[in-house]
Amino acid sequence: MTTLRQRLTRALDARARGNTALGPYHVTVDRDLRVPMDDGVELLGDLYRPLGADPALPTVVIRGPYGRRGIIGGAARALAYEGFPVFFQSSRGTWGSGGRFTPQIDEQRDGIATHRWVRRQPWFTGRLATFGESYMGYTQWAVAGKMCREDPDIAPEALILQITMPDFGEITWDNGAFALRNALGWSNLMDRMGRGPRGLITIPFADRQLHKAFDVLPLSAGDTAAVGHPIHWYQDWVRHERLTDEYWTRQSHTESVSDVTAPVLMVTGWYDIFTPWQLRTYRRLVEAGNPPRLTIGPWGHLSRGKAGPAHRDSVAFLKEVFAGTPSGRAAPVRAYQTGARQWHDLEVWPPAGSAARDWLLHTGGGLATAAGPAGVTRYTYDPADPTPAVGGPSLTPQTLPMDNAAHERRPDVAVFRSEPFGAPLDIAGEPLAAIRIRSSAPSFDVFVRLTDVHPDGRSVTVCDGIRRIGSIGSAATDPPPDDDGFRVVEVALWPAFHRFAAGHRIGVQVSSGAHPRYARNPGTGEPADTAATIRAARQEISHEGPHASHIILPVWTP
Repeated sequence: MTTLRQRLTRALDARARGNTALGPYHVTVDRDLRVPMDDGVELLGDLYRPLGADPALPTVVIRGPYGRRGIIGGAARALAYEGFPVFFQSSRGTWGSGGRFTPQIDEQRDGIATHRWVRRQPWFTGRLATFGESYMGYTQWAVAGKMCREDPDIAPEALILQITMPDFGEITWDNGAFALRNALGWSNLMDRMGRGPRGLITIPFADRQLHKAFDVLPLSAGDTAAVGHPIHWYQDWVRHERLTDEYWTRQSHTESVSDVTAPVLMVTGWYDIFTPWQLRTYRRLVEAGNPPRLTIGPWGHLSRGKAGPAHRDSVAFLKEVFAGTPSGRAAPVRAYQTGARQWHDLEVWPPAGSAARDWLLHTGGGLATAAGPAGVTRYTYDPADPTPAVGGPSLTPQTLPMDNAAHERRPDVAVFRSEPFGAPLDIAGEPLAAIRIRSSAPSFDVFVRLTDVHPDGRSVTVCDGIRRIGSIGSAATDPPPDDDGFRVVEVALWPAFHRFAAGHRIGVQVSSGAHPRYARNPGTGEPADTAATIRAARQEISHEGPHASHIILPVWTP
């Protein structure tokens, strides 16, 4: 007999998944089980047990730093309703677990110790899968490749990786630019969590103090401005600009992705903060001979629309892998095409039929496949009035495409547009911009955004990307200037699967910032953690010669 509270919890869990019908099992919870780590620290976890479930189904392990109950615990409960025992553990130094929380650093050793412990428990079903999104996906990457390679008998036998990646350094310093809104916003959230429920009274990403802190220089003062004291990992992040520093390499698990031999399901969205890297890890697994199931929807990191499809895909995947129940999936990849607003079943991503096509940026704002008149486009970037971010992937709910029409009237944004199309144009893959640019400042950013320009004048985001030049972190990969001081800066844009409808136009923006999504470039080339002096930059985009500025679009013919 279920209690009123249990029925209410189930109803809320179903509602959080778009009113998805959840499984039939009643669930009991064993709270605060203690798991000893190799250094003697004990981590706490909760065991969700479905009553009367098929014992052949796997035990699912979830590990993360965001707590285990309430909304966060909903993922564990939802799987348990379907018949899967779930062990949900809090990372070191969070929510009652012992030790000190240092993001990423301890997840591999703690995860491996937890896997060994779970397999020794009397409630273990004999098979083990891992599950989770965002940081709870990173904890899966931390152990999977190493265990598959070195200890395959106790390695996870399936992984469900949602909106995540195996190397958080790459997103923190995105092509040399510091992802300020996410890094400081997340640090603010975790600091508040560490202070208990009282610290979460205000919504951390809507905190006025946080928004003021985004404008503070140097970057190393941002955490104190936001929460009143330094946050030790945030200080580490701003101090280590080079992704080759041992600080970052010891927490990167990208190289072990190809060692994962267990079946994998990936779920992501076109507007998620991890999408480029998640699709690159997908590609690594494909090339290693272990192609994952992949779902890509019209979602951001916190989109509510993702929860229902992700839950259904996860349950079907686990039952197919462990019970032999056909999932009913038509193809390994299921991807939503924006613009066309339709789903496609594909054998692989990017799909067959994609071919690169150059579109040249013309003097005067044109965009075409043929060369235009020679010349340059000029604008000035002033870090005292930094070019603002308009939408874009973030850890806030507001990540869906936005209209850029007003933004494109700013004098520090160069805009280029094609003629209207007589027939639809589809792209599928990762666009690449090659901007031939010269700057008066020692260090500058190149931010490129692709838009869909509607007949009514709206210029709606499709995808974008950034690259920093002249910084400590970018020095090893900066393209050299030519005799005229121009550099050809290649900027990889977010992956996209989009249709430009008939009558629409392609739009391309080039600017030098998107603050506070990315920290403004002070322009001096000084270390990011201490740079407080700012310098305006006069930028010139070249439209002439064999390396004239252009964008390469992956045009898809279905």
